[in-house]
Amino acid sequence: QLRASGGGLVQVGGSLRLSCAASGMIFSIANIGWYRQAPGKQQREFAAGFTSGGSTTYADSVKGRFTVSRDSAKNTVYLQMSSLKPEDTAVYYCNTFPVVRGDYWGQGTLVTVSS
Repeated sequence: QLRASGGGLVQVGGSLRLSCAASGMIFSIANIGWYRQAPGKQQREFAAGFTSGGSTTYADSVKGRFTVSRDSAKNTVYLQMSSLKPEDTAVYYCNTFPVVRGDYWGQGTLVTVSS
């Protein structure tokens, strides 16, 4: 249904691009969001999203540093992350927003920002 990939180890100030591959049906009708869960935290927080209508929305903590985009031909939503900080370290997931199905979470992809 939704699969996040592209995580890895990056230094402070570096960049990384994550990908979220979705089924064609989900991609065409749903808003797709990026969420993250920091180490030791139980809650996943919303980071950024791309609506089915083509607009974007960002959490204040990532605004100006992260950019979400969509490739309709590939049914993929991307999260370009720049100026990364240690506090961006987390497992990143994609899902619809609002979240309507828990089984869409998948395993996520780990981003580690080292100082």
